[in-house]
Amino acid sequence: MSSRGPAFHVKQTPCYYTRLSRTLAIANQKGGVGKTTTAINLAASLAANDFRVLVIDADPQGNATTGLGVAKDPDRPSLYHVLLGDANPQDALVRTDFEGLDLISADKNLVGANLELVDIQDREFRLRSRTESVRSAYPFVLIDCPPALDLLTLNAMMAADSVLVPIQCEFFALEGISELMDTIDRIRESFSHPLEVEGILLTMYDDRTNLTRQVAADLREFFGGQVFQTIIPRSIRLAEAPSFGKPILAYDPRSRGAESYIRLAKEILDNEHHGKARRHAGQSS
Repeated sequence: MSSRGPAFHVKQTPCYYTRLSRTLAIANQKGGVGKTTTAINLAASLAANDFRVLVIDADPQGNATTGLGVAKDPDRPSLYHVLLGDANPQDALVRTDFEGLDLISADKNLVGANLELVDIQDREFRLRSRTESVRSAYPFVLIDCPPALDLLTLNAMMAADSVLVPIQCEFFALEGISELMDTIDRIRESFSHPLEVEGILLTMYDDRTNLTRQVAADLREFFGGQVFQTIIPRSIRLAEAPSFGKPILAYDPRSRGAESYIRLAKEILDNEHHGKARRHAGQSS
C-alpha cells in the first residue's frame, strides 16, 4: 500500500530535471545534527515529487534503515555485503512502504568495514564502483554518512556529486563545518573529483534563542549562498516519526517539519534548474 497521498503530494514539474542521476552525500562528522532525519525526509519529499529515490545507509548505526521502517534481516544482503562480500547490489535493494523510495540497508556488520577496507585496492572508490549499476537507475541517491570523517564517509563522498551538510546552530558549529570543508577540498585536489557543496542546512532551529539566531547569521555571513534558505525547525513530530518507521510526510504530513522538507526538496530542484540554466548560458557565450 502506498504511503503517498494527496495531503502531502507536492508536484514540482520534475520535467526540468535532466541529469540521469544525482548522488548526494549527507555528511557532518558531528553526531546529532540531523543527518539521518534529513536523509529520510528529503528522500521522501523528492519521491513525493515523482522521482525514484534510493537511500544508501552507510552509517553502522543503521538509523536510516529503522527510520524507514525496514527490519534488519540477517538473511538479506546489506551495504556491508555489497562492499566487502560478493552480494549483488540489486539483491540488497529494499522497497520501503513509501512509494518511489528504496533503500540499501545497514546492519551491525558495517562496524568493521573501516578496518576491512584498508587493505583493499582502490578502497576509496569501493562504494562508487560496487553500487554504480543501481545508482544510475535513480534520479536521486542520498547517502546517509556516519558521524565521522572515516573511510565510509570518504567512500560516500567519492560516490557523490555533492555534499549536503546538516548543521545545528550551536557554539562549535563553525569550527566543525570548517573541518568538513577542508576535507572536501582535499578530496577535490587528491582525487581530481569535482565534488560540489549542495548546501548547508540549518537543522533543529529554535528561533527563541539568541545563540541560534547569532550562529545562523554567522553561517550565512561566512558561507553566503551555500546556506539553504530553508530551515528545519526543532520539532517533536520530526523526532517521533522514526520510531514509527515513517518519514514525516507519512507520519504527520501537515506538520512544520513536513512543510520544511518539502521546501528543501523544492529548493534543491530549483537550484538544479538555475544551475543548468547558468551552465547552458556559459556554453552559449
